[in-house]
Amino acid sequence: MAQIDQSKPVLVTGATGYVAGVLVKKLLEQGLTVHAPVRDAGNAEKLKYLNAIAENSPGAIKYFEADLLEEGSYDEAMQGCELVYHTASPFKLAVDDPQKDLIDPALKGTRNVLGSVNRTESVKRVVVTSSVAAIYSDNSDLDKIANGVFTEEHWNTGSSLTHNPYYYSKTLAEREAWEIQGKQNRWDLITINPSLVIGPGINPYATSESFHLIKQFGDGTLKAGMPKMGLGAVDVRDVAEAHYAAGFNANAHGRYLTSGHNSDMFELAQALMSKYGADYPIPKKVLPKWLVWMLGPIMDKAVTRTIVSRNVNRPFRADNTKVRDELGIEFRPLSESMNDFFGQMIEASIL
Repeated sequence: MAQIDQSKPVLVTGATGYVAGVLVKKLLEQGLTVHAPVRDAGNAEKLKYLNAIAENSPGAIKYFEADLLEEGSYDEAMQGCELVYHTASPFKLAVDDPQKDLIDPALKGTRNVLGSVNRTESVKRVVVTSSVAAIYSDNSDLDKIANGVFTEEHWNTGSSLTHNPYYYSKTLAEREAWEIQGKQNRWDLITINPSLVIGPGINPYATSESFHLIKQFGDGTLKAGMPKMGLGAVDVRDVAEAHYAAGFNANAHGRYLTSGHNSDMFELAQALMSKYGADYPIPKKVLPKWLVWMLGPIMDKAVTRTIVSRNVNRPFRADNTKVRDELGIEFRPLSESMNDFFGQMIEASIL
């Protein structure tokens, strides 16, 4: 197993992203040097949140120009790194062309980053941000599992270009990563598989799907109610801790299902009620499944009737024993994550 030298730089792809930003903050606070490949290293506005953290941390950040879809563009940034975090991948549920918008960037990006890893002799370990989307497709998948609980042993076999294409992209990308890793023996691979990531990021104006969902809890979009659609939820700060531990714990190995809570959409909204219910139109009612089935696809094209039938009023259950026992992760309470997240949006005048 790889022992990583903390005096060497660490590469983080997608450093301006939601999870990556909090991970970079952690690395800088620990005094590490972060190599951050970005599309435009001269875009001060885009990099201001990372720069502000770097200015107040013992660590240092160094930018490199790179494009996820351009072969070889990570080679320079990777020089001298023993540890590579690959977090860059689109998180969008509603897309016009799933192949072009989701599959190609996820697969090609993984190939490009790991191609650079194969060319860079110093790299000993790669930590890839995957997703529970690579573990399951729908809550109804639990019907086929002996214990009725998702674990690292499970793989998503139900998604496709036409059904849950985002889930499909994450599954293909992670399988590709394991296949590439299996053809060599210099570097090891670890994947972090988070459920829905919530909680305050370094940039309150981020465009992640998580921000879009939680914002709707407070802007009136969902005031009529929410379906009880089972999902896992995890704080972005806990996900960053899992990445950090996976990078520097020499005994870390394989996949880590990183989900703090077996929850549902309505429960997420209810976590905000005691603090913000009086001032914001937090959803107070559970929408019946038949109504979601009927109106869901009209309101949001990503909500197909197949998704409704397989997920609404069905629980999500996952086992987070491995990440707790092996990486020492203790998950924050759901209410803390949701209220901190919502509060950040209010502070930034988004709500």
